[in-house]
Amino acid sequence: MPIDLPPHPTVLFQGDSITRAGRHLASPSDLGHGYPALAAPALRAAHPGATLLNRGVSGDGVTDLRERWADDTLAHHPDLLSLLIGVNDTWRWREGGIESPIDPWEGHYRALLDELLDRHPTARLVLVEPFLLPVAPAQWDWRPDLDARIQVVRRLAEEYGALLLAADGLLNQAARTAGGPAAIATDGIHPTPAGHRLLAEAWTALVLG
Repeated sequence: MPIDLPPHPTVLFQGDSITRAGRHLASPSDLGHGYPALAAPALRAAHPGATLLNRGVSGDGVTDLRERWADDTLAHHPDLLSLLIGVNDTWRWREGGIESPIDPWEGHYRALLDELLDRHPTARLVLVEPFLLPVAPAQWDWRPDLDARIQVVRRLAEEYGALLLAADGLLNQAARTAGGPAAIATDGIHPTPAGHRLLAEAWTALVLG
């Protein structure tokens, strides 16, 4: 069933480099070339006059996102917020030794949702699971940490009545039929054009029905 939105909604895609997908930071209306841009035609067809915004920033973890939440999310009064965050927190821990324990991470994620809904109680939410498609043996060691974050996102989606895009399973399944993970995410993290198309198709099916 399509999500219920007002006649001229503001739809905001928020997250890290996966969401940014090459958008020009100096151009507020630029959607980049990833799944937000690929979802845009169906969104505009379903909701003429919709304002579509991409505010993904490369390298962000959940604390980085929280620092810019007021300016890059709350100030836009989104009717629908789509949020994808988490893989950088795992990446920094496994590759750089910068710890991001699960309980505080969940607290920051929860605070983002609370701050939005306190300001805009009718806002609808799409929570996108962080995902990883291991292309190198060492990346399998990341899975326990990322899997814990995925479970947090699933639990929060249930708690907040959000739509859940189960991206990790979707993309890993696609990798098995596409010949390997690099066909869907070149480095295991950043989607290829095919990976972005899969995300966009799943996103629009979830939101628009």
